[in-house]
Amino acid sequence: MQWLEGLWTREGAGIDKNTPPLTGLALFLDIIKREWWEMVKLNLLFILASLPVVTMPAAMLAMARVCVSFTDDENTYLLRDFLEALRKFALRGTTLVVLNALLVSAGVYATVSYAGAARLQLVYSLPFAVSLAVTLFLILLCAYAIVLMARQDLPLRETLRQAAFSALTRPLPMLAALGFVTALWIAHILFYPVSVFMPATVNFSLGMFALCFAARNAATRMRVSIPEPAGSST
Repeated sequence: MQWLEGLWTREGAGIDKNTPPLTGLALFLDIIKREWWEMVKLNLLFILASLPVVTMPAAMLAMARVCVSFTDDENTYLLRDFLEALRKFALRGTTLVVLNALLVSAGVYATVSYAGAARLQLVYSLPFAVSLAVTLFLILLCAYAIVLMARQDLPLRETLRQAAFSALTRPLPMLAALGFVTALWIAHILFYPVSVFMPATVNFSLGMFALCFAARNAATRMRVSIPEPAGSST
């Protein structure tokens, strides 16, 4: 059974330190090429951990924590790191994800309501535009908040504050990542039933990796010093 244990506990793939550093899309694709099998296993772990439903928020944060390790080229021991993060984010992760869901749901509800009213009366066009912009900002804020909580050991309020700042100053990287996530699910729908196994193998982990990579790249462009991820060795 040692081969089965090694499948889940062995160290992830590394890179040649003599290789010139990659950036942008080239780095994104290079990490996927190196870590694709780890991402498949991570996707399965997320699905299994989410089966009780109430554990889904913590599982989402645990998946994000492992994806942060991928983006930062840290040594990863998939099962151990995932389970440690699952326990760590059981409370804070659930609180953050539920808060995110409430904020985005409120924004979507307001946007849909004003859209319907604007079709009948032009005066509601301005409230519709404002609610649409606010909803988009909330989506960006929530995406950044999930990655920041996985990356840093900060209180919830500080996590939301930094996420709001990132959403305001660097919206484009996260918008591109969210577009990539949307494209993954559209591809699953368009190519069904050929794509029937996409959600079970890559959609969740690859989507979360895109969000983590976008947050890392934004921080690099802003020249902001990001603290080491919680639990990493110094």
